[in-house]
Amino acid sequence: MIVDSLGITLLLSIFAVLVLLRVPITFCLATSAIVTGIYLNLPLEAIVKVMADGVMNFSLLAIPFFIIMGEIMNEGGIAQKIVNLANLFVGRLPGGLALVNVLDSMFFGGISGSAVADVSSLGSIVIPMMKKQGYDPEFSVGLTICSACQGIIIPPSHNMIIYAFAVGTASQLAGGQLLVVSVGKLFLGGYIPGILMGVMMLIISLVIAIRKKYPRGKGYSFREGLFIFLDGLLALCTALIVVGGVIIGIFTATEAAAFAVLYAFIITFFVYREAPLARFVKILYASLKTLAIVMSLIAAASAYGYLLSRLQVPRLATEWLLSITNNYYLLLLLVNFMLLGLGCIMDMAPLILICTPILFPVLVLKMGMDPIHFGIMLLLNLSIGLCTPPVGSALFVGSAVGKIPIERAAKGCLPFYISMFLTLMLVTYIPAITLTLPNLLMPGR
Repeated sequence: MIVDSLGITLLLSIFAVLVLLRVPITFCLATSAIVTGIYLNLPLEAIVKVMADGVMNFSLLAIPFFIIMGEIMNEGGIAQKIVNLANLFVGRLPGGLALVNVLDSMFFGGISGSAVADVSSLGSIVIPMMKKQGYDPEFSVGLTICSACQGIIIPPSHNMIIYAFAVGTASQLAGGQLLVVSVGKLFLGGYIPGILMGVMMLIISLVIAIRKKYPRGKGYSFREGLFIFLDGLLALCTALIVVGGVIIGIFTATEAAAFAVLYAFIITFFVYREAPLARFVKILYASLKTLAIVMSLIAAASAYGYLLSRLQVPRLATEWLLSITNNYYLLLLLVNFMLLGLGCIMDMAPLILICTPILFPVLVLKMGMDPIHFGIMLLLNLSIGLCTPPVGSALFVGSAVGKIPIERAAKGCLPFYISMFLTLMLVTYIPAITLTLPNLLMPGR
């Protein structure tokens, strides 16, 4: 089959140049797809149809519900309750606030599914508290940023929905049957890796806290502790509703997300009552802005993926990677380093949509890697990119919240990069870490 080298060059080079010029990623994808389509004499209507078909997928309906749920919890004073709950569990240990920082990110990540929301909400509470108690600003900000990024591996996460959608597209573009990845299995697959990374960060934080003699937190009476526990438990039930409902089979992912929005709405405005009902309009507006960005990105990535397939880029990428090595373990290492590099210069969602159609045929269809295992490995790589310079979104938000330069924030992240990389290697080379829970709780689904 003849390869159109000029078409491939146009598609990839236009995209790369626009990214370097800091053009928004949606326009980078759409522009390179349209220009390449014109070169290939494709009707413009065909490209528009591919973009429209890309967003008319029922599984994507879960994304707006997850976004609204996260915004409701973010605006409703949930962050402070999560901090109080984490403080109840680990606050009395050496460096209690540092441990609270990690634990509340694990809790909050399971509710909002967003690293940026985690850094902005929890960071605005915990970072000033840590500074007041004598913690180094770099340590406080770096820990907040990295713990937020590990929190998004713990479900529910709208990035897992995007990956499941991208797998369906990738399997079709590769010329095979439509492959459907269970969102419930993806959710379960993220638990152990997310908790493992969190435990490593807790250990590193504890070692640093003991060495630098950071203070312990105060204790609570039984009555105070019970109130804090019950108060925070209501918020944590949001994640349990989504994941538990999908696993048991009561809901699809979309239905679970919709029900979670209703639950979050009720506890925020009628149980906690820390936000006026009028603020819901602001929440919807913020959700719509985020949704517009995500859906336009998916539409543009659908057109880009279609042209990647038409120009045989996935097949060529498979041949190129296998020409370097056909050793499965070396190939995984190569792919990890490539994803870590890409994560430093691009955001998570577009990379999921771009990399899945290219790498899925190599690792899953050719080498036999489990799609759940591949998905969690992909998300882990890209979550690390959120806290690395030069364009890590969580890094920028963390430095703004902590009021320190990017360079100092990145320096504070250095000890925690170790835990993130170790978790990535363990997850990559020990599939059981990812697959035990999905195979145990959702066998044959």
